[in-house]
Amino acid sequence: MTLSPRLLRLWLGLCLRSTRWQVSGSPRAVETLLTPQNGAVVAFWHRSLTLSPALWFWARSQEPRLQLRVLISRNPDGMLIADVVRPWGIIGIHGSSSKNGRNKGGAAVLRTALKELHSGAIVGITPDGPRGPAEHVQPGAVALSRLAGCAVVPVGMACTSLRLPSWDGLAFPLPFGRGALILGEPLFQPGASDLQTALNTLSGRAESIQRHHQSGVSEHLWRLTGTLLAPALTVMLRIRLHKGRELPDRLRERMGLGNTRRPAGRILWLHAASVGETLCALPLAEALLDARPELTLLFTTATVTGSEIVARHPLFGKRIIHRFIPHDVPRWLRRFLNLWQPEGAVFVESELWPGIIAACSDRDIPVMLVNGRLSDRSSQRWGRLRGPARRMMGRLSWVAARGPEDAGRFRALGAVPVYEDGDLKQDAPPLPYDEAEYNRLKALFGERPIFVAASTHPGEEDLVLQAAENARTLQPDLLTILVPRHPARGAELAERFQLPRRSAGEEPTPQTPVWLADTLGELGLFYRLADRCFLGNSLTGKGGGHNPFEPLRLEIPTATGPKMENWREAMATISDTIRIVNDVECLTRWLKSPLPPVRTTGLQRSVVSVLRDRILRTVER
Repeated sequence: MTLSPRLLRLWLGLCLRSTRWQVSGSPRAVETLLTPQNGAVVAFWHRSLTLSPALWFWARSQEPRLQLRVLISRNPDGMLIADVVRPWGIIGIHGSSSKNGRNKGGAAVLRTALKELHSGAIVGITPDGPRGPAEHVQPGAVALSRLAGCAVVPVGMACTSLRLPSWDGLAFPLPFGRGALILGEPLFQPGASDLQTALNTLSGRAESIQRHHQSGVSEHLWRLTGTLLAPALTVMLRIRLHKGRELPDRLRERMGLGNTRRPAGRILWLHAASVGETLCALPLAEALLDARPELTLLFTTATVTGSEIVARHPLFGKRIIHRFIPHDVPRWLRRFLNLWQPEGAVFVESELWPGIIAACSDRDIPVMLVNGRLSDRSSQRWGRLRGPARRMMGRLSWVAARGPEDAGRFRALGAVPVYEDGDLKQDAPPLPYDEAEYNRLKALFGERPIFVAASTHPGEEDLVLQAAENARTLQPDLLTILVPRHPARGAELAERFQLPRRSAGEEPTPQTPVWLADTLGELGLFYRLADRCFLGNSLTGKGGGHNPFEPLRLEIPTATGPKMENWREAMATISDTIRIVNDVECLTRWLKSPLPPVRTTGLQRSVVSVLRDRILRTVER
């Protein structure tokens, strides 16, 4: 059956014009192609021939004066393609290279192509056509470039399509899909191997981008779920506001709204969930801003406490803008991304939201995960959703895991590439503190030994305070400073244990055994006051632990419970420095023992500089 050129043209036009194309690549290539009367060769594999009009549509929309030509075989298929594209202003030059001694017009077509190039036309060529072997450069493209003395611009193309059972797997585009056009660096009189390598690389990248843009059934369901849950999320925000967990004048930010205008220039989006992630991300933020003076950071957090940490930075409101991350609702995400238009997105630790990652991928915003953490429990949960998990992980530009165990879990779920840069928290500076307040409290406490129970969770306070009471049989003047992980629990703990509260302005007397420090962001102060400390979220419940580097970096003898799963690799590196206590008796013995020395060798690593350089290379690619 002979296809009608008109019907084929209508189909190709519908498919290629309804496809959402992402055009990217070398600025020099764009300049080369869009300069009228410049003359250049554009090379792409024969399997992309049916997609090539999309490149011309884009080029003509940028510069209407361009003259477009394409080398097409004289066989019936080639003549059909020429008839299809001619009404679009793409003129075919007919001929093929000689084969088996048969003259198929190769010399004549070369002379015609040279004439067109000298007149300033853009000439497209398939270096492996018209009969292959596929993806193997024939002499024609190389000879044409050398004779004309002009550049060859290699191009990779891919879109939502079917692959026909032809010698080259010719792409047959489908309508309303996604596509990628990548323009490579212009090559001047290249060798066949150089051109072949460039075309393979660009084609692979285009196909990878197109695959990432494909939405599976699970993603459609996720987006539908987010849309249906939007009213319930709005109600939930009101409830959180009533409980003091949201700021009344910033509630709209959770829906992607806000009154702030986007500043001019380049914006990089950096997201950290809460206090711990924010603290470890700030040195990275500073390094990025130092390296690129023209850059502005959009720093998002999920919690109010995280926002308060960001607000204390000297560059807050200048080169650091804070917003609360919107919930994973398609309409809310569109508002957010439309407003800020970031060049890249950097997420810290385990912030993996399928809708957000897909929305960034759809806009060609590279998403990078730093200090990547994936616990056994989380890995198992994602493993049950293997298809959606692999699709989400495949959309990440790269993952920088904390260590080999996390890296292995990310790779098992399909993330590529995965680096093992180390723990960003190990590279963080010591926690900040108020020096004047330190001196005041130091004078107030005098020579009393100080034990800090830091970041405790429900159930741990009973055990820690019992151990501290036991230790007072040996040290009657021992002062325990209880620092709950969530300061909002302060009223409950004060009432339960009859403790004076720092947040209420109540201070310990010389007879006070326990002082409740239910304030935010003062852990650096209490660590410096401590003679020894215990890290919570490690003795009861699910556990997971908290950052052991913070007190150890200040040379504070430190103990934790056995439930430090989130810090397993870190614990292996500091096993001879930190003490593991399994129960009240163990903690009591440790509190009564002489103060052990703390080894700080090896606690500091240069993770920030490695991540900074990789992030900047990614967004500038």
